[in-house]
Amino acid sequence: MSSRTFPPPMDPVTGPQRGSERYEDDGAAWWGFAAIMLLIVGILNFIYGWAAIDNSKFYVRDAEYVISDLKTWGWVVLVIGVVQIGGALGLFAGSQIGRWIGILAAGCNAIAQLLLLSGAPFLSLALFGIDVLIIYGLVAHGHPRKGGVI
Repeated sequence: MSSRTFPPPMDPVTGPQRGSERYEDDGAAWWGFAAIMLLIVGILNFIYGWAAIDNSKFYVRDAEYVISDLKTWGWVVLVIGVVQIGGALGLFAGSQIGRWIGILAAGCNAIAQLLLLSGAPFLSLALFGIDVLIIYGLVAHGHPRKGGVI
């Protein structure tokens, strides 16, 4: 029998106490969340980038884009999606390089989604919000425990 109590000791004002399991696992939880969200957003960007290249009816017709046309943005989003999938796989392995690729890819995607806003407004805003959460999870919560997320 271990001497630990379950749940970990909790102060009602300050939250979990330092040294408790819950406090130590907070960074790993955000790391895992960021990895899963980065993978989902990367797959969505790949699919929607392909749709934009193929002139799918999903996007708003005759929309004016800040830079170039829908096909160009389709290629940009497709490439960002591939980089995001690679970054997510690196995060699952617990790699610091995967962390920096994830931060860079989420930042680039946030900017790209704001520039693509006229083509798919609600999708762009939703992906922008998820990108902000990914960046927060990877910047504020450092590195997971040894051995990666899985």
